[in-house]
Amino acid sequence: MDYKKTNAPLTTVTRDMIAMAEQTGNVYETVCIIGKRANQISADLKKELEKKLQEFASTDNNEEVSENREQIEISRFYEKLPKPTLIATQEYIEHKLYFSNPLKEKDHLND
Repeated sequence: MDYKKTNAPLTTVTRDMIAMAEQTGNVYETVCIIGKRANQISADLKKELEKKLQEFASTDNNEEVSENREQIEISRFYEKLPKPTLIATQEYIEHKLYFSNPLKEKDHLND
């Protein structure tokens, strides 16, 4: 997913967790779903940033380290993106997340 094109807010937003929990029926399950997705997004963004910054890595440790304007711009761009929790929350609200609870599915099979 392209996290750069998300319409998630850049700042913290107060949300009604009871209303958000309507999809799952449980506030804590909702928080767990959003938290797991936020961890996935965070890992994806970290890999992507490391891959882009790897191009600037020098192989000789004896070289004097100089600031690279492009490297700074890339880092600033990633810093300005919405936080992973805000992106995950927005995806949850827009029903873009697929989630399942194996325990609930198991209970339905036994009924």
